[in-house]
Amino acid sequence: MHTENHMKKIIIGTRGSKLALAQAEAVKDALTRVFPRVSFHIEAIKTKGDKILDAPLSKIGDKGLFTKEIEEKLLDRTIDMAVHSMKDMPTTLPPGLLIAAVTGRMDPSDAFISRDGRVLSNMKAGDTIATSSLRRRAQLKALIPGLRVTDIRGNIITRLEKMQKDRSIDGLILAHAGIARLHMEDVITEVVPHSLILPPVGQAALAIETRAHDTEIQDIVNGIHDRETGIAIACERAFLASLEGGCQVPIAAHASLDRDTLTIEGLVASLDGSVIYRETLTGTTDSAVETGRHLAHILLDRGAGDILDEIYSSLNNDS
Repeated sequence: MHTENHMKKIIIGTRGSKLALAQAEAVKDALTRVFPRVSFHIEAIKTKGDKILDAPLSKIGDKGLFTKEIEEKLLDRTIDMAVHSMKDMPTTLPPGLLIAAVTGRMDPSDAFISRDGRVLSNMKAGDTIATSSLRRRAQLKALIPGLRVTDIRGNIITRLEKMQKDRSIDGLILAHAGIARLHMEDVITEVVPHSLILPPVGQAALAIETRAHDTEIQDIVNGIHDRETGIAIACERAFLASLEGGCQVPIAAHASLDRDTLTIEGLVASLDGSVIYRETLTGTTDSAVETGRHLAHILLDRGAGDILDEIYSSLNNDS
């Protein structure tokens, strides 16, 4: 590539958690394999979501909770690209920025970590499961009537330590991909099937964000873009955007490809899990965005909009 020989060092911005740094390292390693003569460096940046650890995510607001400070450094040219967990990315990006590449997706399922070795289907009324996600909370309550769901924050290791110390917590639900990236899979009791808990939009993929006009950096990150994951994520994000949903609302979706066929399963739930709208739609790989939007409108027509209106008004009243 013509830019490679005279390229200055390239700074990759990311959050400072162990998982975020592992994700950025994976991107750096992949880029270095494609461009061995380019020098890539990682810079850790604290975000609002990393600083406020004593409040539920849904109470802080989710517009760029884990991305805003990193994006500011991208815009002021302190860093050249940013690596984010795709599930943390708002559907609308700040002007002047774009998602230039998406990495190959790991397993997007959630993982259940049980205190006593029971799988999720053996949990019962009165048991307590900890999660910071309203999406997981709603689906858990629908799955196990009478289950107690308690809020938990912090990185993977912090959450595991909290469960060890707090005997009232019977289990934890975390993203399988995050645990796998930290090589901690031995703590997992069960990888949760999508039939029980559908994952959030974008889980297990990484977004590489660049300045919109920085074609030099875009050419570089394009070298590690995963086409199939990109199509699936475009479908899921179109679904989310059409519902005007943030990551702190009980919305879930997972899209997958089989040759030229794209299948997306989407869900909208009430906060207590008493009402769930869930549907699967098939389209073609070249109509990913339209398929995601179409699925959203199917759920809205069924009544999902009423649930979302109720949730947004209750969250706004709480904040």
